[in-house]
This record gives sequence, structure tokens and C-alpha cells, in this order.
Amino acid sequence: MRPQGESIRRFILDHVEKHPANINKVTATHFAITRQAVNKHLQRLVTEKSLSEAGKTRSRTYKLAPISSFHRSYRVNPELAEDVIWRNDVAPALGQLPDNVQSIWHYGFTEMFNNAIDHAGAARIIVTITKTAATSTVAVLDDGVGIFKKIQSELHLLDERHAVLELAKGKLTTDPKRHTGEGIFFSSRMFDSFRILSGGTSFSHSFADPKDWILENKRFATGTYVHMQLSNHTARTTKKIFDQYSSPEDYGFIKTVVPVRLAQYGDDNLVSRSQAKRLLARVELFKIVMFDFSKVPTIGQAFADEIFRVFANKHPDIELQTMHESSEVKRMVARARSGSAG
Repeated sequence: MRPQGESIRRFILDHVEKHPANINKVTATHFAITRQAVNKHLQRLVTEKSLSEAGKTRSRTYKLAPISSFHRSYRVNPELAEDVIWRNDVAPALGQLPDNVQSIWHYGFTEMFNNAIDHAGAARIIVTITKTAATSTVAVLDDGVGIFKKIQSELHLLDERHAVLELAKGKLTTDPKRHTGEGIFFSSRMFDSFRILSGGTSFSHSFADPKDWILENKRFATGTYVHMQLSNHTARTTKKIFDQYSSPEDYGFIKTVVPVRLAQYGDDNLVSRSQAKRLLARVELFKIVMFDFSKVPTIGQAFADEIFRVFANKHPDIELQTMHESSEVKRMVARARSGSAG
């Protein structure tokens, strides 16, 4: 019975955040056991301080209890180095974790902290870490100019939302001599949850939902806030993520996924060549370009023609793929590829 008990408690820890009020019922159904049996495991986790509870009887809710936390502010100066902060502060604060999980945190944290040092123009960087029995969360906050505003300004883009679209493609940097522009792209795909807030815009990516999101939010006071969360027991590895977008011959970053709907503003339909050209910016840096049409029910003839005939004819060495397209989008793409849309 002991292995099953450990499985039950692991299930509770992995699902309690989604089901705080009915985790008892969800667990009982999953394992085909009584709610009384589940309650014993819940009480054990509360006693061990892995969970906290609130309310009584039917209104009782559970949530993950923090088992450790860390908060520190760093003054930006020439001596500040991300590898030193990782080794002396962050790795010890995260504590003992499987090697693959530690490797993801090492990559993600050092990339985000280095971005704040090199690009933000910040005076201070704040790092906050919270660890529970199931997950770890790391936040990096700086008081600089704001990542989206800087990208917009230096690359002469339309607005901060346009900067997020370019960021989602990867290989974007305002300092190509010192950076490849790969850090945010790969970091966003390694973590269970990855989010950047800056100005009035946020960019988020969830491993469980491979679509990227641009959200409008209340204007962030200043700087950039990066939030990363990862299960302490994930089987994911940095190699698996790199291999998804790299060439097996030279490990070059050759593939990108372009979230087409990020080119939409409000209720605008994707119909014009200008919109298509904006979506196509910098994709010539890749050998394989996957256009994700999630949440895009239809596109216009000119939009499709610009991508799948005009651009395709100019760049025959680039493979253009599609995913999650509706029947209407499939029809327009096929029409453009056949050459009849011209």
C-alpha cells in the first residue's frame, strides 16, 4: 500500500492548485477510493506542512504551502554577474532538485538575470523565490526601461505589442554582438509557466498550452517583471527543448513557431499584405517556419498570398508549415500555394 499512498499524495500535490475546493473528490475518482481515504492523505500533507487548509467541512480548501522562500535586491554594477548570483544565492535557495530540473533553472535564471544586467538600463534587480512540495517559482524584477519598450524603440516597431510578436519568434536581440536572441525563446518553452510583464503588455507561454499569449494589463509601473514556474518533478530536459528547434547536424536554432493571432489587433481580421509582411519579419533567419493559426478562424486572400506564394517564391530554401488551421484557413493557404491567388 505504501507505493500507492505515495502516488496518491503526489497526485494531490500536482493537482491541488487547479482543484483547491474539490481535490478530495478529484483524487477519489482518479484512484477509485473513498473520500475518507483521501482525507487521511490530505491530513498527512497538512501535518507535514506540504499543504495548508482553510474553512470547515464542505467549504474547506487546500493549497500548496511554501516550504522555503528567498527575496533579495541587487545593485547593478560592473561586478554583478549572473553565474555568481546563481551559485551563491539562487541554487541554494532552490535546494535539492533532480539534475534535469536544476539544469532548466540554471539556464532560465541566468538568461533572464543577464538580460536585466545587459539590456534593462536598471539600477536594481530583485529576485524572489518560492518553493513548495510540488513546484518552484522564480521572479526577476528590474527597474529599467522595460523590455518591450526597448525592443520597440531600437527596432523601430509599431508598438510594444509588435515587440512581443517579434520576441515570440526567437533570435531577437538589441545587442547582436553579445547576444544570440535565443534566451527568452528557449526559456519560455522550458518552464511550465513563463510570463513577462512590462509597460501595458504581457507575454506568456504555458508548456501545457503551446500557444503564446499577448495580454493587455494595467500599465506596469516601471521596468520588467519575469515570472517562471516549474514542477520539482518534471521529466523535461533542456536537451529535449533544444532538440525541438535545432538541427541535429550542427545544433543550430533553425525552427520557429509563429503565433499568427499575435498579429491581430482587437477585432481586426488578417486580410492585408502589410499584416502578412509584419508577421514575416525576420523569419528568413530560420530554415523551418511553423505558422500556428490557433484562434484564427479565417484569413484574407492577400494575406495568404503574401506569405505562401510571394514570400515562398522568394525563399524556396525555407520550409513553410502550418498548424491548427481551420478549414477556411486551409482553403486560403492551398489557394495561395497553387498560385491561383495572384
